[in-house]
Amino acid sequence: MLKDSWGRSITYLRVSVTDRCNLRCVYCMPPEGIRLLPHDAILRYEEIVEVVRCAAEHGVREVRLTGGEPLTRPNLPALVGMLAAIPGIQDISLTTNALLLERFALPLAEAGLKRVNISLDTLRPERFARITRGGSFEQAWRGILAAEAAGLAPIKINVVAMRGVNEDEFPELARLAVDHPWQVRFIEVMPIKNESPWGEDLPNSETAFIPIGEVQERLASLSLEPLDEKSGPGPAREYRIPGGLGRIGFISPVSEHFCATCNRLRLTSDGFLRPC
Repeated sequence: MLKDSWGRSITYLRVSVTDRCNLRCVYCMPPEGIRLLPHDAILRYEEIVEVVRCAAEHGVREVRLTGGEPLTRPNLPALVGMLAAIPGIQDISLTTNALLLERFALPLAEAGLKRVNISLDTLRPERFARITRGGSFEQAWRGILAAEAAGLAPIKINVVAMRGVNEDEFPELARLAVDHPWQVRFIEVMPIKNESPWGEDLPNSETAFIPIGEVQERLASLSLEPLDEKSGPGPAREYRIPGGLGRIGFISPVSEHFCATCNRLRLTSDGFLRPC
């Protein structure tokens, strides 16, 4: 088993397959984008498979594909199929903005993908376009429904909580877990070199920060019930709305660190391993 210098067992590998993204979300990327890596600096699929195979031999059981936006990488189902064939790998998941998921959900599921995490910070099309700097809410929503139809489960909806942006929608977003067996997770804004202005009439990352405790207060009317059994080893504290089909999760990387229980390693798109 892989263990880090703090004695934590590493069983989860996050693999960035690209640094490119088809959105420019205000809390993640400047409007002009980032300086992209040259094509020949990005790991080939065969190289990713080699690293994952080695990791599996040392106890890694779960792989998550990330980006950038991973679905912008051509022929991603082929990579999923190669990873699914590695002995020891029990779970393959994907983090996505869902814009391309309507097209790829079924091929990914057929290749061996188990589940998806989808970024969705609002249910209002105009606000969605503003937060993402041009994205289509309708296109993302069709992607979510396609993932559900393809049997990718559980679907996890990641909501970045932002003061002055989407705090008025927290109850509405949480209620997605009433009629759907989805997991809606509220996540604190993290400082990831996003301190520059987000745009006209938008806050910056510091003033937008809402601690998870305040998010929970804003959802008090939903009478959330804590769950003793978690759906996985991740950092979310999980609840349910009485009578709801899904779950509500809270992730607090800033106000309440969960580093002590971390089990993950990251592989960057250009081939570097990072422990955090």
